[in-house]
Amino acid sequence: MLRRDEIRIRDPFVVPVHGEGLYYLYGTTDENVWEGTGAGFDVFRSRDLESWEGPFPAFRPEQGFWADRHFWAPEVHLYEGRYYMFASFKAEDRCRGTQILAADSPLGPFVPLTEGPVTPAEWECLDGTLYRDEEGAPWMVFCREWLQVHDGEMYAVRLTRDLQGTEGEPLLLFRASEAPWTRHAREETDYVTDGPFLHRTESGELVMLWSSIGDKGYAIGLARSASGRIEGPWVHDADRLLEEDGGHGMLFRTFEGEWMLTIHEPNRTPNERPVFYPVKELRAAGLL
Repeated sequence: MLRRDEIRIRDPFVVPVHGEGLYYLYGTTDENVWEGTGAGFDVFRSRDLESWEGPFPAFRPEQGFWADRHFWAPEVHLYEGRYYMFASFKAEDRCRGTQILAADSPLGPFVPLTEGPVTPAEWECLDGTLYRDEEGAPWMVFCREWLQVHDGEMYAVRLTRDLQGTEGEPLLLFRASEAPWTRHAREETDYVTDGPFLHRTESGELVMLWSSIGDKGYAIGLARSASGRIEGPWVHDADRLLEEDGGHGMLFRTFEGEWMLTIHEPNRTPNERPVFYPVKELRAAGLL
């Protein structure tokens, strides 16, 4: 067993499986996340969020897999009875994109649904996340990278029911510089979009957690859909949910019914660890 503070991981994502009484923890787990050949993704499991079994190999690329580096930020969602992984991949001669993989078990093995990403082939993209709208239709929210467009963009695109393709063109939700708390990353025109996660509050409000660079470094902000639908328009909170040295957050509910925010912290390789913060909805429209 491993203690939580012994697990090095970026972009943590937790899936509670009630029938087993187990939490499954996924994330960016390669030894060298920035350079070199990507190995795959590991998964850990726990009953109490502190002691973890693993790692278990959730995904290992087969020969001929299109990507060879930057295996980043796997999310796993239970959809129509199967587990689907949304993850970012990159190759020297191909743009970074979100690939969708599937498995019958949260342990995997996850295998690609299609031969390539579902994000546009000519766009540098990452951090796709699954969202189901009011009619139950699947969407993917994803980032178009600031490395390509400078002012990072957030998009939503409708997926086919089998998650093997898209329907219609991606819809621009917002640009990173529109949030009052973001600061430029490198040049004055460079603003980061990173790590979107959608959540419907008890009051019915649709909110998005997402990460960028703020006054004190890597941070998490909140955007709110004024229409309550994925199409927006999206309005940004002036205050950050988390203001420094940690990010790429998501929310999950414990078996006791408590909402938890998980992030990696600190935002320094190789010291990243999964951290869990209790979260409460303290007013009709807000997560604090």
